Amino acid sequence: MEQNTIVKLNKRFEEYAYEQDGVEYWLARELQELLGYADWRNFLNAVNKAKESCETTGEAVLDHFVDVTKTIPMPKGATKEVPDIMLTRYACYLIAQNGDPKKEEIAFAQSYFALQTRKHELLEERIQLMRRMEAREKLATTETELSKNIFERGVDNKGFGKIRSKGDWALFGGYNTSDMKRKLGIKANRPLADFLPTITITAKQLATEITNFNVNKNNLKGESNITNEHVKNNLDVRQLLNKSGIKPEELPAEEDIKKLERRVISSDKEIAKKRLKKGNNNDL
Repeated sequence: MEQNTIVKLNKRFEEYAYEQDGVEYWLARELQELLGYADWRNFLNAVNKAKESCETTGEAVLDHFVDVTKTIPMPKGATKEVPDIMLTRYACYLIAQNGDPKKEEIAFAQSYFALQTRKHELLEERIQLMRRMEAREKLATTETELSKNIFERGVDNKGFGKIRSKGDWALFGGYNTSDMKRKLGIKANRPLADFLPTITITAKQLATEITNFNVNKNNLKGESNITNEHVKNNLDVRQLLNKSGIKPEELPAEEDIKKLERRVISSDKEIAKKRLKKGNNNDL
């Protein structure tokens, strides 16, 4: 396929895209034209095959194929309503996959929607990663604040470690920090929170924040009193999670957050290099 053809087709596919509530979509009758189908009935065959593929992958068909009506002009100023379908990017990809790749438009569409779908998946993956990293940073900040606060109230670093472990015992249904590390296969010298999912990190942060607040509010002093407070708060948070069917101790470990941070930094540097290279090429 020639470069000029690729540029032309890419421009057309971009121009036919719509957006509603943050979701990108195409209309079937316009996609029919983009893919070079002359007959609506023939195009519907590809749509129906795409729906079957969608169902096979476990996706909800109605999330990707939405029936609508479209008003079209008729002779003498009349109008007519015809059936149409709102198609997500994934739906368009499936339709293209069921077409004849020998046709230039379909061959392009197969690559176009595959790349767009992958970009969307990578974006969602990065957003989830950034949320986990942000939750971990908040937990570290809150634990540091609590450590400083209770140090002034007669609790040293060793005592803080015991308080935190007792809090984990309450949150994880009888598993303290060391127990959870063994359960999840985490090295003893690594922080447990670096391997926890976002929901659990957030739960620990909330319980710690409440402890810190109540230590100040009630002027709690001594390891015993602060431990009781922290255990209570973690039990309360655990009860809240249980109401939604979430048992923190049963959630699997996630990838080491330190590795993910290095990956993000590396990815950002690579993107910056590509942008710089592109900018330099544009200056030539």
